[in-house]
Amino acid sequence: MTQSTQWLTIPEFAVELGVEAGDVRDKIREGKIVAVRRGENNTWQLPAGFIIPGAVSPHIIPTLRGTLTLLSDVGLSDEEAMEWLLEPAKELGMSPLDALREGQRAPVRRLAQTLL
Repeated sequence: MTQSTQWLTIPEFAVELGVEAGDVRDKIREGKIVAVRRGENNTWQLPAGFIIPGAVSPHIIPTLRGTLTLLSDVGLSDEEAMEWLLEPAKELGMSPLDALREGQRAPVRRLAQTLL
């Protein structure tokens, strides 16, 4: 995973998103987002890059859920999906997560389908 990723614990992610920590945990359980255990305390953490500014309030990248579903369908674990999202992809010229943040859903999903 790239070193420049800013990681947030579930409570920190919730604050950034403007919701309760329980809401974030629900989104993880529902597969809308993924978290991985990391750090000295082995806490569940998520990339801050999952959140984008919105007209009214910050929100999770809308195309993230479908991309995570596709990655799961090709057999990647949550940890492998997170690594794939964060590693730079020469085909995209950036990481898949950065491409999703820029609205490049189709190129990211095409790249994910090559994992089959």
